[in-house]
Amino acid sequence: MLRLDDVETAYLLGLARPLPRRRFERRSERVPERLHHLLAAIELPAFVEGRSFDVLASNPLAVAFNPRLVPGQNRLRSLLLDPEERTFHDDWERASIDSVAAFRSTIGDDVTDARTVELVGELSLASGRFRSLWARHDVQRLEGGVATVHHPVVGVLRLNREKLPVGDVLLVVYYPDEHSDSAERLALLASSIAS
Repeated sequence: MLRLDDVETAYLLGLARPLPRRRFERRSERVPERLHHLLAAIELPAFVEGRSFDVLASNPLAVAFNPRLVPGQNRLRSLLLDPEERTFHDDWERASIDSVAAFRSTIGDDVTDARTVELVGELSLASGRFRSLWARHDVQRLEGGVATVHHPVVGVLRLNREKLPVGDVLLVVYYPDEHSDSAERLALLASSIAS
């Protein structure tokens, strides 16, 4: 008995499907216009993430929250290769385990996506942590949760994180519990970029 959960079972069954013979292709990911409007209107750190954890769009508060949340950056690459991420995350070890497992779950058995192949190759060469976690073959969904970070300006922030699918991309929003210290600190961060 393998004792797999639903995510692991779906991943395993996906691996068993025969793969069509295709050349490597780079999939285009497009942020719907309505998400750009939402990012501009929402007063919380928010960004749009692609299938390979590329940041496709973000609002100014997201960038103030974490300067690596700018379009063109890759969340997995930043987490594993940027030394500032180690001090930013309260539990970097857990964040890296969860992120690599979620990445594996997201890409499944698709080895024809050029972006995925490129990212796995780059991280395999540059990060021993990635190589070790990738070899474990863990899979899980990276959904909502709580992120505790050490912000260099406003201090410790404990924020809820939601990952909401919109078409082929994810809208990621961070928000504090109402009337919490983190709510006050996030308001202070927002006011610092408004002036």
